[in-house]
Amino acid sequence: MRAARPIGSGPTRRTVLRGLFLAGAASMAAGCVGFATTGGGGMVFLSTQFRPVAEAERFRGFLTRTFPGAVSYVTIEEGPFASQVQSQVGAGRTQVGLLGGSHSDLAPLAGTYLEDVSGVPAGHGYPAEYLALAKAGTAQSWYVPWAQASFVLAAHEDALQHLPSGADPDTLTYDQFLDWAIAARRANGNRPMLGLPCGPKGLIHRFLQGYLLPSFTGGQITTFRSPEAVTAWRYLKELWANTSPSSTTYDFMQEPLQSGAVRIGWDHVARLVSAPGTEPQRWRMLPAPRGPHGLGYMAVVLGLAIPKGSTDRRQAEQVIAALSTPQAQVELLRSNGFFPVVDAPIPDDLPPALQLEAGAVQRQRDAPGAILSLLPVGLGTREGEVTKAFKDSFRAIVLEGADIRSTLDNQARVLQKVFDDLKVPCWAPDPPAQRCEVA
Repeated sequence: MRAARPIGSGPTRRTVLRGLFLAGAASMAAGCVGFATTGGGGMVFLSTQFRPVAEAERFRGFLTRTFPGAVSYVTIEEGPFASQVQSQVGAGRTQVGLLGGSHSDLAPLAGTYLEDVSGVPAGHGYPAEYLALAKAGTAQSWYVPWAQASFVLAAHEDALQHLPSGADPDTLTYDQFLDWAIAARRANGNRPMLGLPCGPKGLIHRFLQGYLLPSFTGGQITTFRSPEAVTAWRYLKELWANTSPSSTTYDFMQEPLQSGAVRIGWDHVARLVSAPGTEPQRWRMLPAPRGPHGLGYMAVVLGLAIPKGSTDRRQAEQVIAALSTPQAQVELLRSNGFFPVVDAPIPDDLPPALQLEAGAVQRQRDAPGAILSLLPVGLGTREGEVTKAFKDSFRAIVLEGADIRSTLDNQARVLQKVFDDLKVPCWAPDPPAQRCEVA
């Protein structure tokens, strides 16, 4: 979801990082091309977030306004992030003061490579489930929740008029969602009004991992080939019959939604924000539907952590405190589109699309029976194989009409090979265990 982008001319990312970690943080911050800083050098804030150039520059500007001290915000991809933190801390030569990343980036480093931040002053009103995640199965907190993003539904008023009688769009079931898609198609001259992000860069695998399967099965990996999973895939085939076939070309749903090619879509909030265009009053952002087991949803939870041997723990704590105020959390939403994790009233002067999304994200998270799903944890470079297993299942079952049971059996073997090789536990919504087993 955070695809790497070229930095431009100058040293490669590998060269930059070698300079950072071997020559020292100060010389790197002063000398590398493509990594601006928030001041003249200063403590290095190493992060997997906001890597695209424009996003990084917006965050650096926000950081300068939020924290008066000298901080160099440096971005890095997820795989090198883990290896650099591990190698620096392991060698006793930490060159970084503060770390930023998703739960998936930080949880595998808990204990051995991160400082306990249980006593670090931060914000108030964090969701209990996010505080539990930060403990990574221990009694200590290894990061402070920083921000969140999620995936929601967007619907135009042209489609909302075809909702099933008596259905509340904020509390839809998957059956009602299907009935809505059918009614909208029929009212639209048999042209589907629903679209899904099934293009080459689309995030349909996140829909499967975090929404459909948890809602129908209560899990993701441990229930991958269960009877309930077969039911979920049967449902998806029926839903697909009422979905625009052009969905196989949709990467960012905001584009077909804004053009009018479809009028209902599900996607990451960052890929829906432009959908309302100049007519936000004609749009709704909605929580995902709920299934037999509850409302499965996926949260991208970001955290701030302090590496062992931090170059400046005191300043790192000050930055965490500064980024955890309600005002700073709202400003991060303005600048980079990630939503608050502390109690922070959403102001009326936010762009209308962000206001719509903020409400949907909160209603989805707080819904009765909500089932939190996370991005894969601890897979490193093997995450692509897990993503491929879900996408291949979708292609075979939904697009090519393959047998559901045999397809799931085949892909379950692919998944189990990854977990056998890595020997890692599952992540939410699957129950914690020493090793993840595909069932």
